[in-house]
Amino acid sequence: MGLYFFHMITDTLVKISTAAILTFNQMATPLVPAQEQVLASHEMSLDRRYYPVQKENILLNLAYMDGRVKATHPAFGGKTDINWDEIQKPFKYEFKLDPNKTFAYHDDILPEYKDSLARTTQAHFNFSEGFKTAGYMFGDGVCHLASLIYWVALDAGLKAEAPRNHDFMPIPEIEKKYGVSIYSSGSADGSNTQQNLYITNSKSKVITFKFDYNGDKLKVSILQEN
Repeated sequence: MGLYFFHMITDTLVKISTAAILTFNQMATPLVPAQEQVLASHEMSLDRRYYPVQKENILLNLAYMDGRVKATHPAFGGKTDINWDEIQKPFKYEFKLDPNKTFAYHDDILPEYKDSLARTTQAHFNFSEGFKTAGYMFGDGVCHLASLIYWVALDAGLKAEAPRNHDFMPIPEIEKKYGVSIYSSGSADGSNTQQNLYITNSKSKVITFKFDYNGDKLKVSILQEN
């Protein structure tokens, strides 16, 4: 009898210990974030732009978008100091867009997007914001970034509108049909609404725009939670 009770007690202790270990492991296991599905992804080499200032303007535009550089109205002292060494380093950035919300490239937008507008690149591509020119126009190159985003948005199945095509000049590594003409005078008076890009999340779930720059290639991806 003594040996029988010994085995019963031993077996019970093992079961209790096993249950305790399982409970502890369950509590200690971190929550796994919801998996995301890549809807579309494309990239282009910033070193293959026509002029070096185009690469610099693209990177500055992205720095405004992710908040590393903030615009200041000229009446209040002009642009924030820009650290070009920092801006040109590899980086990753992402932002989310809720269903039925719109991303516009700048803030002079068509009336039909006023209620759904959620964000812009937060820049106007002019001298006062630190954008450069190779002799043609300030902000030269931001159309290349807009065209890459437009290409990805269309392939992701989002509602995307680019009223004016960039048909006056080819964009390296991007087909002509995806070319977007971007211009902003810095005033949201309706004069530049046609030279803008509008992307609306027409999906039923939140989507994520991801930007990944490795020092040469800029990759733009759009993802959706499963």
